[in-house]
Amino acid sequence: MPAAESKCGGMAKVILPIPTTDFDPTEVAVPWRELTGRGHEVVFATPDGAPGRADELMLTGEGLDPWGFIPGLAKLTLVGRILRANHNGRAAYERMVLDPGFRRPMRWQDVTSDAFDGLVLPGGHRARGMRVFLESPVIQRLATEFFRLGKPVGAICHGVLVLARSADAETRRSVLYGRRTTALTWRLEKLAASLARATRWWDPNYYRTYPEAVGQGAGYMSVQQEVTRALRAPADFLDAPPDAPRRQTSGLVRDSDSDLTPAFVVRDGAYVSARWPGDAHLFAKTFADVLVGR
Repeated sequence: MPAAESKCGGMAKVILPIPTTDFDPTEVAVPWRELTGRGHEVVFATPDGAPGRADELMLTGEGLDPWGFIPGLAKLTLVGRILRANHNGRAAYERMVLDPGFRRPMRWQDVTSDAFDGLVLPGGHRARGMRVFLESPVIQRLATEFFRLGKPVGAICHGVLVLARSADAETRRSVLYGRRTTALTWRLEKLAASLARATRWWDPNYYRTYPEAVGQGAGYMSVQQEVTRALRAPADFLDAPPDAPRRQTSGLVRDSDSDLTPAFVVRDGAYVSARWPGDAHLFAKTFADVLVGR
């Protein structure tokens, strides 16, 4: 049954699994808003069926400044105001958390691929909550099934790690093997980590979900390098070209409904990937187009 002719009266039914805590608000809420705005049904799933909660630092910016560990002063945000989700992301999140579907999610283990037309895997970097999601064999098995069935899959930022770790039962290779993809680039991850070492000095690995162990080279545990190791060839990992406008490469400018030019998204058949929250609007629109096209 084509996705555009699914059980939702001509629209698609999309599963959006999230961890209990620490997912990125923009990477979840903007795709939710875009898909539901087009009439699709978005179903959420969490480990235990309780509503999830985004990374508070990305919502408020509190704790991202050098004084962020001091009670009272943490609410004074300067760097945090820049690094947190922007107005578009926060506004979409505020709407999403009131949605009945978000407030009553499924459990991860109860999700079956045949009940849905598409899968969206969001990101987030805070290890406390995100590692449970990124390392879940339940989510990896679900992702593998969607690829096997040829159904649309979208992954943004750290969400691409789920796919890099999702192995086909026959080939023993990642579902991304032989595909082109992007994900959080080492350049962007390193930039954020450098800022954190200066501004959140008491928690310098806040932006590094998987810091390197002794003996591993710089960036070995970065999202880009792990994803690249799962691909057929390093050239299959894509980023904006060096001559792209700085607003697309700097990690300082985010896209919006009215301006998609800062974003970089890769589409490979029914698979759509993006780098970071600054790509969220184009990512969501591209994935929605794939749903309708199929």
